Amino acid sequence: MTMTAAASLATTADPDAETSARATPKISIRNLYKIFGETPVEALGHVRQGVGKVELLERFNHVLGLSDINVDIARGQITVIMGLSGSGKSTLIRHLNRLIDPTAGEVRVDDEDILTYGEQALRRLRQKQMSMVFQKFALLPHRTVMQNAGLSLHVGGEGQDVMEKEARRWLDRVGLKGYEQHYPHQLSGGMQQRVGIARALTSNSEIMLMDEAFSALDPLIRTDMQDLLLELQQELHKTIVFITHDLDEALKLADHLVILKDGYVVQQGEPQGILLNPADPYIEDFVSDINRARVLRVRSVMAPGDITRADLAGEIDHNATLEDVIAASGGETTHSYRVMKEGRPVGVLRMADLVKALVPRAASGQGPRTGAG
Repeated sequence: MTMTAAASLATTADPDAETSARATPKISIRNLYKIFGETPVEALGHVRQGVGKVELLERFNHVLGLSDINVDIARGQITVIMGLSGSGKSTLIRHLNRLIDPTAGEVRVDDEDILTYGEQALRRLRQKQMSMVFQKFALLPHRTVMQNAGLSLHVGGEGQDVMEKEARRWLDRVGLKGYEQHYPHQLSGGMQQRVGIARALTSNSEIMLMDEAFSALDPLIRTDMQDLLLELQQELHKTIVFITHDLDEALKLADHLVILKDGYVVQQGEPQGILLNPADPYIEDFVSDINRARVLRVRSVMAPGDITRADLAGEIDHNATLEDVIAASGGETTHSYRVMKEGRPVGVLRMADLVKALVPRAASGQGPRTGAG
């Protein structure tokens, strides 16, 4: 299945914010295809005529990695690319630093087509503009924590003093002060991944690529790492591209969420909007088991209203979860609350609307599916 750029750009919970973010993307991906096989250009013709992933493999012995990908990655935000195994998410992220070259399409960074880069420009892109955090940590076992954290500066020719100063700074920031002279094997998995993040931050690159960065960690450590990433992002405003197969993780981290299936974009947009308005039965099934009360925010469910009404039961922050509101209401479903953002009223949340939002909607927007079909 091939989707056009217009079809893949789904509606979002905050269209104005999305439009503004896309106006000046840090990375722009246009009409990107990747086909693996002996004659990928010839196979591309079949794909453009509507041949899907399964048929391409069975009839033409080629693997469709990516099909007509159109994604804008906004500056200073976390874009999460997610999907099940084989969806193409890791293939896509490797196009951003040209570990993989496409069969067709365009990848622009700061409005420069990186597919035209020669060896020197490509090396500069990888050393100065992009850093990468890997699932398996990718630390050098014979180097200390400090040497691993400062590796990009060392490779870039910086002096020992500069390397150590920056490495210490970021190791301290990720909670590893005092471990500078340890070796990777002396650290837990979570601590090793903190070194990986410190190494990415020490490079001072504007873009961080994170490929299943927390997938190898135990659940509690994984949660800690997610919280650490959000804390750092609030301070640093990096452009982060985060790959995951875990929807809970995606919903927690993403400013912009891109969901892939069989190499194409099924839906993308603000996560709250995708959860409330699935555009495809695949997405509907994907989000059906999510704890909506824990994930949905008041800002996504509130409505314009008379914020001076005397019968309002109280005030609630626009970014509170629906679970927070349920707890505050004591389970009372008739209340309405004034919604506040940075000290000013922005709308009204009716408990009746909250209850409706807890019921998954079908992709058609007609409500949940019934029957055995």
